[in-house]
Amino acid sequence: MKANGPNRSIPLALLAIGALSTPLFCQEPQAKSDAQPAVTKTSTADEYPGIIELDPFGGVSLFGQINKGLGEKLVSGGTAGGRLTWNATRHIGLELSYNFMVNNVRLVTPIAPGLPSYNFGQQIHYPALNVVYNLKPRGSRFQPYLTVGGGAAQFTPTSKAEQYARTPDVDAIFHSANLNDNLQPALNYGGGVKFHLSEHLGLRADVRGFWSRNPTFGLPNYPSGGIYIPSKNYLNGVQVTLGLVVYLKKPYVAPPPPPPPPPAPLNAGEITGPSGILCQGKSITLHTTASDPGGHALTYVWKLNGAAQSGSTPDFSFTPNNAGDFKVEVSVSDATNPARTVTAGPTTLSIQEYTRPQVTSLAASPTTLSCAADANGTHTASLSSQAAGSACGGSLTYKWTVSEGSVTNDTSANATFDASSLSFEGGSQGQSKTVTATLTATDGTGQSASQTTQITVNCPPQYKRLADIVFSKNNARVNNCGKRILIDQAVAQAGATYDVVLVGHRAADEAPDADARGRSGRARRAAAKRALDEQRALNAAAVLIGGHGTCGTLDPSQVKIDWVATDSTSTPDPGLCGTSNLPATKERRSSVVSEADKDRRVEVYLVPKSSQAMPPAVKDAKPLPEAEVKALGCPR
Repeated sequence: MKANGPNRSIPLALLAIGALSTPLFCQEPQAKSDAQPAVTKTSTADEYPGIIELDPFGGVSLFGQINKGLGEKLVSGGTAGGRLTWNATRHIGLELSYNFMVNNVRLVTPIAPGLPSYNFGQQIHYPALNVVYNLKPRGSRFQPYLTVGGGAAQFTPTSKAEQYARTPDVDAIFHSANLNDNLQPALNYGGGVKFHLSEHLGLRADVRGFWSRNPTFGLPNYPSGGIYIPSKNYLNGVQVTLGLVVYLKKPYVAPPPPPPPPPAPLNAGEITGPSGILCQGKSITLHTTASDPGGHALTYVWKLNGAAQSGSTPDFSFTPNNAGDFKVEVSVSDATNPARTVTAGPTTLSIQEYTRPQVTSLAASPTTLSCAADANGTHTASLSSQAAGSACGGSLTYKWTVSEGSVTNDTSANATFDASSLSFEGGSQGQSKTVTATLTATDGTGQSASQTTQITVNCPPQYKRLADIVFSKNNARVNNCGKRILIDQAVAQAGATYDVVLVGHRAADEAPDADARGRSGRARRAAAKRALDEQRALNAAAVLIGGHGTCGTLDPSQVKIDWVATDSTSTPDPGLCGTSNLPATKERRSSVVSEADKDRRVEVYLVPKSSQAMPPAVKDAKPLPEAEVKALGCPR
C-alpha cells in the first residue's frame, strides 16, 4: 500500500537563511571613485573576492536500500535549499546550509503473503555546517573545492501519510499507528566547482555524499505482526545539485598609488686607472664608476687639462708625450634627461720622464790571471758592475760576454770569468793574451747600454809530452823503440832550453823487485836497491846521458826522475811503441804483447828550464843520481 501526502510546512531553515542574508543585501554599496579604478588581477589581489556567497540550489537525492527487516528504501527524489558561505581566507570558508529533500519510504517486503508492501510519503529537513577548502584562491574565476560537514536530519512523514497510518483499518493490518518524525545526526562530504559569471553572479555545481543512522519513524524495531524497521543501521545517499551563486560583497578597490618619487640622483662614482709609476710615451686607460640607480643609459664627456676629448664611453685612453701633471675629469649625463648631470674629478696624473739605461761602473778583480797550464796561478776573476735606469724603463737585465774564455752567472750584475779554456801555443817561451769582458744592461723598453773591461792572461813556458817508453813484463830493459824516443826526440829537442823529466810506472801484476830476479852477484845486489818502476826511470836516464854507443850525451843536470809505482792517473801514450804496432820479436825479446803493457812504462816530458810548473803526472821530481846512472853505462 502506498501512503502519500502534501508537504505540510514551509521549511523554517530556508526562512532563517533568508533572514540572515537580508542585511547583506541591504548594505550600502561602496561608491566607486573615479580616481580609484578596480584592481586588476595580480598574484596577490582577488579578481572576484567573493567574501560572502548566497547559493540557492536544486537537484536530485539518491539513497541506497537497507537490506534488513522489511528492506527500508528511500525512493530517489528531489532536493532544494540554500547555502550561506563566508570565505574567511583565500582558501578556507565556512558554510551554513539548509537542505530539503523529498524521498518517500518503501518497505520492500510485505508483512505477509498476499499483502502489498507498505509505502509512505516522507520529507527530510537537513541544516548543516560545513568547512569548504577552495583548491584555487578566493576570487579565482574558476574555483574547484572540497567540503565536509555535519548537522541534524529530520526525517518527517507527510501529514497525509500519518493520517493514513492511524486509520483503524490500516492500523489493524499493519500496526502503523505510531508512524512519526525521526531526528538523526548526519554527515555530508564531497565537492564541486564554482564559476564566476560576473562580479556578483556565478554558477555552482555540487556533488556530495550523505550519511546518517537510518530513521525508524517510531515503528517497532522487530517483527510484531505489523510493519517494523530495525534500528542501528546506516543510511547512505548522494546529492547532485546545481545552483546560482550570489556574491554579496564588492571587490576590493585599492587606493590610487602614490605619485612616483623623483629619480634618484646619478652616482658620480670615481675615476679609476693604473697604479704605480706613469710614464711618458706609454698609453694610460682610465675608467669612471658613475652609475644611474634608475638604470638609464648614460653619456660621457672626458676632459684632459680642460680640453674635451672625443668619444662617449666610460673608458678613456691617452698617451702622454711629455712628463708633468695631467688633469682628467668626466661629466656623466642621463641620456634620457640631460639635465641630470654629475662630474667626477678632476684627478691629477703625474707623468715621469723616460731616460736610457747607463752602466756607471765596471771592474774585474784581479785583472791579471794565469793560464790553465800554470797550476799554481789564479785562473778566475770576479766581474762586478753597477748600472742605472729610469723607473719608466722597468727592471734591468744583464748579459756578460768575453772575447775568449767563459763566464758563469752571466745574466746578473756580477759574474765570474774563467781563463782555463784559453788556448796557448806550446813552447819554451811565455805567452800572454788580453781578454775583453763586456756587460750589456737592457731595460724593459729594449733600450740598452754597454761597457767593457780588459783582463790579461799570462801563460809560462809549457812542457811537451813525448810518447811513453813501454817495457816487457817484470823487466826494466829499454828496448830499441824506447831508445829512439829518448835519443831521436828527447835529446834532439832538449838542447839548452828543456829539462827531461822521466816518470816510471809498473803494472799491478808486476813485483816491485822483479828486475833483480834472475841476476847474480853485484848486478843482483845493485838491482835489488831499486823498485821496478824506479829502475825503469834510471835505465831510461842512462840512455840519455850514456855518452857512447847508441846512447846520448845529455847533461845529467837536465834530467829529473820520478816513479809512482802502480799509479795510473795519467793516461798511457804508447805512441810508436804501442803493443800492437810492431811485432814483439823486433822490439821486446820474447815478450808478450798485451793491453797490460800500457802500464809498464816511463813517461817522457820536456819541461822548459824557466818553468816552475810540472806536468800533473809528476808527483815529486828528483835530481838524477848521476854516479849511479853512469855506472849503468849505455844499456844494450
